[in-house]
Parts: sequence; structure tokens; C-alpha cells
Amino acid sequence: MQIENCNLSFLALYSYNTFVASIIFKSRKPMKSNLSNEKPLEKLNVLRFSGVQMRTFHITWLTFFACFFAWFGLAPLMPTIRVELGLSKAQVGNTIIAAVSATIVARLLIGRLCDTWGPRKAYTTLLVVGSIPVMCVGLADSYLSFLLFRLGIGVIGASFVITQFHTSMMFAPKIKGTANAVAGGWGNLGGGITNMLMPVLFAAIVGMGYTSGEAWRYAMVFPGLLMLIMAFVYFKFTKDTPSGNYDEIDRVKTQNKKTDWTVLQDWRVWALSLSYAVCFGMEITFDGVAALHFVDNFGLDQGSAGMWAGAFGAMNIFARAMGGIFADKIGAKWGMKGKGWLLAIVIVLEGIGLMFFAMSGNLTMAIISMFSFAMFLKMANGATYSIVPFVDEKNVGMVSGIVGAGGNVGGMLFGFLFKSESITYVEAFQYIGIIAVIVGLIVSVTKFKKTEDTVEKVVLT
Repeated sequence: MQIENCNLSFLALYSYNTFVASIIFKSRKPMKSNLSNEKPLEKLNVLRFSGVQMRTFHITWLTFFACFFAWFGLAPLMPTIRVELGLSKAQVGNTIIAAVSATIVARLLIGRLCDTWGPRKAYTTLLVVGSIPVMCVGLADSYLSFLLFRLGIGVIGASFVITQFHTSMMFAPKIKGTANAVAGGWGNLGGGITNMLMPVLFAAIVGMGYTSGEAWRYAMVFPGLLMLIMAFVYFKFTKDTPSGNYDEIDRVKTQNKKTDWTVLQDWRVWALSLSYAVCFGMEITFDGVAALHFVDNFGLDQGSAGMWAGAFGAMNIFARAMGGIFADKIGAKWGMKGKGWLLAIVIVLEGIGLMFFAMSGNLTMAIISMFSFAMFLKMANGATYSIVPFVDEKNVGMVSGIVGAGGNVGGMLFGFLFKSESITYVEAFQYIGIIAVIVGLIVSVTKFKKTEDTVEKVVLT
């Protein structure tokens, strides 16, 4: 069986993984002198690569891109995997749920680690640990083993929290929404590129003489190695704050009080979690089912289905950034109330677009409506995280983790709709569209207001 041919390769990769992890954390000792006095940037110039802030910005979104690429690397290959492992619709649905559910707990924990360890060490650890199930998923030879590997891969989704946290540390309050949205959007782009590239990589491996059952296994080695490369880059070339790493500076200057769970008493956190559940939750769900939907409902082959599913993710190159940019501009004029209204509007429009997508009777209409709801969905992602840094400036990591986990709760719950034998994919899209409209109305009556102390004050005092 193909699994026997892969064993030695993957065992070697596992050993290499462990070696790299030890080297990364022993290769560099804390520096206690020559600390930078740089402050968070007031402007975002994406063509600039100098300075700790912009260097960290670019490395952060590239790292998130690698994580998203690995997280959903299996999605475009599921038509092949489904046949090779003999998976039923319910079993496929369970693997999709597993891929997003593990991230719920991981995002809560990683938010805490950002506040205590710092984003640099938290991200490096996540990358090294997460690369193991990515490269070893090729060892799966049954539904159960494949399910467990997808559960392990789901931990990678916590990378988003670190990305947003680290970007918030590097930019001033008036530009945080834009910076977070651009970093998040360009990172999310990995979900689109993986849908396009993994079928090509799969086909190339088949062309080298391997069977389809072997090809999808070997293809997953690539994203795992990419994660290890980014682990080294992240640890080597980023800083926790513009002034230095947590172990180089006085932590009191970076955070005035310990992270705690009192943020759970703030309704705004829950409202933002709901909004992220229907926008980002729908995004990761669509990334997981889009290729299968286009194959089963429109008769496309695996490569063509992957290309259209990838087009959905590719919109992150600008759509999420637009949500953050608009939110910052509206916030400058109408404050947090304006940001809240923008978020409510784009979520409602996302829901309406989803219902149109569900009713599409042909591929052309499906693609047009997909681009429509994708635009508002990704803008909602950016608008949500333009508000997050200002809810509780002393617990930014925790709030980011809770709201981020909310997105995965949404993805997990939506997954149950797609695994049901009695509900079609079309009906599932309709139901989610209705839910999005309801959540948009809830967000519209939530009073968002910025607390007296800004995040900038937390970073600089």
C-alpha cells in the first residue's frame, strides 16, 4: 500500500522537525543592550521594508500566509482523498469540522501566550509544532487516522491571533484597523493560493510516476517545510515590540496589568465574536467545501474546482484591507459607533450575497454571486478587527484570541450543516445567509465605544 512507501520519508521529516525546533530556541540569546526606542508607526507604507515595524509587518503576514496555505492544503485535494480513503459525506464533514474546531482552544491559549511570552516566541513555537501534523498527514491510512491528523493541523489556525496582536503592537491606533486588515487579508490569501497550487503540485507528482494516492501525501510535505522556514525567519528577524523583545525590556512598560478573563463580561467581545463567526467562520468553511461544491454541483474537475475556490480566497489581497481602511476613515469621523455600523452593514450584505449564491442555477451565476458575498465577507473580517484592539487595551491578546476563536466556532457549527445527509450544500449556504443577516442586526444595536486608555498608551507608557 502507498502508506508503506511513505513511512521512512515522514519519519525522517519528523526527526528533522525536532532538530530544527531545538536549534531555533538555542541559536539566539536575549540581548540586554542597544534596545530600540522606536515607536509604533503612524502610517502604513507597504513598499517599505526597513525598520523593525515594517520588517515585522511583512514577516508576520508572510508567516500567516504559510500557515493558511498549510491549514487548507488538503481542501482542494479532497475529491481524490475522499475516493482513496472511501469517505462518506458525513465523514468528509467531520474532517472539515476537525480542521477548524481544534483552532478554537488554540486561539484562546495563543492569545494568552502573546500577552506573556510575546508574539515572537509564540509564533515560532506554533510553526514548529504545527508543521508536524501537516507533513505527517500522509501517514493516514483510514478515516480515523486522517481525522486525527486534520484535528492536529487545525491548531495552525491560531496563527491569526498572533498576526493581529503583533501588527497591533507595531502601529499607532489611528492606523491599526488598516494594518491589521492588510496583514490579515494578505495572510488569508494563502487559503486561495493553496486551492490553486496544491492541485498543480498534485498533478506534477502524478506526472513523475506516482499514483494519486501517493501524490496527495507527498504534496503535503511542501507546506510543512514552508512552515519550518518561516519559524526560523520569524524568530531571527522580528521583535515583540518596536522597543525590543519581552525579555529585553521591562514588561510593565508593555502591559499595565495581567491578562485575565474579565473580558468575558464585556458584551462587545461577544458581539464581535458573533460577527467573526459569520464572516471568518464562513470563509474557512467555504475554503473547506468550495472545491467539493463545484465538483458535485457543477461537474468541474479537481483542477478547475480548485481554481474557482482559489479565486474566492484570492480576493483577500484587497477586500479585507478595504474593510480596515474604510473602518479607520469612518472611525476618524464618527468614532467607534461608525465602525460598528459599517460592520453591521457588510455582514448583512454578506448574508444576502450568500443566499443569492445558494440560488445560483448555473456556474456563471454562482461565480458572480460568490465574488459578491466574498467582498462583503472579507470586508467584515477587516472591520471586525478594526474594533478589537480598542475593546480592552490592557488585554488585547486575550480579546483577539476570544474573537478569533469565535470565528472558528462559527466554522465548526457551519460544518455540521455540510456533513448532514439530509441537508444539501445549497440549503446549508441558504441557512448561513439567514444567520448572517440576523447577526448583522445584532451588531447594529451594539454600542461600541473606545475605552479611555488607547492601545498606544499601553505600548508606550
